[in-house]
Amino acid sequence: MGILSNTVSICQFRVAGDPPEGNLFDWIAENLDKQAFRSIEDGAEELSIGWVRTDDYQLSDFTAGQPFRRDHYVSFTLRRDQRRIPSALLKAYQKVAEHEFLEANPSFFRVPKQKREEIKDAVRLGLLVRTLPAPAMYDAVWDTDKGLVTLASLSAKVIDQFESEFKKSFPGLRLLMLHPYSRAEGLVPEELVPELEKANLATTESVLDLIRANQWLGQDFLLWLLYQTLNASGEHRVLTSGPMGKGEPFTAFLNDRLLLQAVGEAGTQKVTVAGAQDDFREVLSALRQGKSITEATIHMEKDENAWKLTLKGEMFHFGSYRCPSVQIEKDSTVDSQMEQEAVFFERMHLLESGLQLFDSLLATFLGERLGGSWGAAREAINRWLGGEE
Repeated sequence: MGILSNTVSICQFRVAGDPPEGNLFDWIAENLDKQAFRSIEDGAEELSIGWVRTDDYQLSDFTAGQPFRRDHYVSFTLRRDQRRIPSALLKAYQKVAEHEFLEANPSFFRVPKQKREEIKDAVRLGLLVRTLPAPAMYDAVWDTDKGLVTLASLSAKVIDQFESEFKKSFPGLRLLMLHPYSRAEGLVPEELVPELEKANLATTESVLDLIRANQWLGQDFLLWLLYQTLNASGEHRVLTSGPMGKGEPFTAFLNDRLLLQAVGEAGTQKVTVAGAQDDFREVLSALRQGKSITEATIHMEKDENAWKLTLKGEMFHFGSYRCPSVQIEKDSTVDSQMEQEAVFFERMHLLESGLQLFDSLLATFLGERLGGSWGAAREAINRWLGGEE
């Protein structure tokens, strides 16, 4: 699903490092062009990776008119074309070729090892020429004002590839995953920074350590939100900067799907609860057995608009992130270029509005979790889980 789809799975990065002096967008265009995608459709190459334009995956020209730029946004797509030959097919054709070799060389009882490798390579090359590459595209948007990159994929392999290609394309810059602890660092007020640092269970500054050691962030947040869903009004206030005004009300709650797990001597035990929930009976039962919520679908509503996402608690990735549909009034006097820009800006507005609501929800939790009221709040949650409320 592309970044402009009404439903998309995304992860986010901070851009670290300093670009060279001069016009930033000229530099970006030049570097995207250097690492642009090159088609292998008419050749026999097995793999090609590079950048294409988000508005047309067949185009890889970024310099003429800077088509990738929308105000302070830069959009581009990582395209990966690969030819794949099924191993069974390769073996079948290789067997035929070896049989033909033996028929042409009756003095041989079997194909020599070196010749067998030569036959395999020749057969493989012949099949590659006859096989069309399968394309895969992954959209990205770079907010140059905020230094934030949003990638439309949650695949670990794609994320690694994207980070590598970005670093190769833009010398001096690198991407830092916006994981739970780094997201919390950007949301807590100055007076709570010492408390967040005390709560940090990582012993090093490595990203992997910060993620693994601070899984409490996702687990406590989702448990807190479940408690709020069942025991409070669900109304919250916008606390962070973005398209919406601070202090504006919105509602948030959990529903539809929750994943719970516990790690013990027998390994990892998981429980998935799916479907609309009335009393969350199965979820509460799993929590009382010592499991933690690691993934859940969050609904956020403001006025007549609704957002929905599945939060991956360990990484704070957003799965199946659904925003209100883009509504663009078409006018016969408006050309397609202007319409594309209107769709893009409306889509960014909706994406960022939903993320602002999520960050506000997280900021509310962090204020309670790191403030002086968490002890009483956790005690109330424990009593509730114990059936005392």
